Amino acid sequence: MYKDFLIESSKGISAACLGKELYTFSQAAMFVKDLPYKRNTDKNNLLTVFSEGCGTCGTKHALLKQLADENDQEGFDLVMGMYKMNGTNTPRIAGILDRHKLDYIPEAHVYLKYEEDIIDCTNSTSSPDDFIDDLLEETIITPGQVSEYKINYHKAYLQNWLSANPGIPYTPDEIWAIREECIKALS
Repeated sequence: MYKDFLIESSKGISAACLGKELYTFSQAAMFVKDLPYKRNTDKNNLLTVFSEGCGTCGTKHALLKQLADENDQEGFDLVMGMYKMNGTNTPRIAGILDRHKLDYIPEAHVYLKYEEDIIDCTNSTSSPDDFIDDLLEETIITPGQVSEYKINYHKAYLQNWLSANPGIPYTPDEIWAIREECIKALS
């Protein structure tokens, strides 16, 4: 379990939390967890999570990591994990994968770790159990890396995956389009 803390900073994310009467990290975490899963118009401006009332795994967890940093809390890492997104751990995409004859697609999922405990605030029902058994690798990133860096890393990973699996009959652009179809089904 993570260490809860009082929000005492007056910096950007902290001030926005206090403005929403969120006084502790756990209150902020529950607030973002309950927001709908939807892409923000500007992933580089984490305050859009508040102004748009939504977020993705990347923006929600980057916001929480920034909150911890603003309040000088150590032990929180922002992690990008590559996992096998499939019809079992993500039932809403099963039909899409079946139609394209894919068992899974490697997906970049962003979450927090406090020491070794995973904190997943992607949506109201998200849990590490949703992906932990299908985890392929983890990389620690910064809040500023949830946009272009994450996309570029993910695309390079998919290209390497396709090269290592020549039986998959898709180009990198085609597999990205299938992945986008899956993400749209989750919004």
